[in-house]
Amino acid sequence: MENSTEDYRIQSFDLDTQVLLKTALKDPSAVNLEKVSNIIVDQSLKDQVFSKEAGRICYTIVQAEAKQSNGNVFRRNLLNRLQQEFKSREETRARSLQEWVCYVTFICNIFDYLKVNNMPMVALVHPVYDCLMRLAQPDALMNEEEVDCLVLQLHRIGEQLEKVNGPRMDELFFLLRDGFLLQEGLTSMARLLLLEILEFRAGGWMLSSTANKYYYSEIAD
Repeated sequence: MENSTEDYRIQSFDLDTQVLLKTALKDPSAVNLEKVSNIIVDQSLKDQVFSKEAGRICYTIVQAEAKQSNGNVFRRNLLNRLQQEFKSREETRARSLQEWVCYVTFICNIFDYLKVNNMPMVALVHPVYDCLMRLAQPDALMNEEEVDCLVLQLHRIGEQLEKVNGPRMDELFFLLRDGFLLQEGLTSMARLLLLEILEFRAGGWMLSSTANKYYYSEIAD
């Protein structure tokens, strides 16, 4: 069964843009794919709900373009734009924490959805790690929003990332462990989230049912 366009959360766009995106999903050669990729990235940087969904839209357009013309115009433009945003990530973080969190969510979502021969895209591995490392720095651990983003991304793609580069995951978790044990001034929620993700990885990227009940009852409270 095909996804309805409503599944992709494109209702927040104006009507012309909705038509453009709907066309890109079904007939990519009929539209300007550079413009489409820019629209998707721009929306992802300001809309956290959309940034979590955008990987599915991008995956569908990439598949449709490959099937239709064996092309990769959309993917190339998308990666170029992700690279541009990556280069200015510190400026983005200084300007708007929300935009920065949206960017990390989006690039991790793209990493999760866009594969080459069922393997993660090599070009995204180091940028994704660099973003997660930035979220594990002492100043970021003081912001619950950033800790929450980091933990969510690790739940989603941590296991995949570790398979393609284990040493960098070790490095990231050294930072998280030190932050949890040594950093003063963390909120109780940030501490709980860090402890949960440390235990999640130690358990082979899963939580025991007991731990699951413990953490999620605490978070609910």
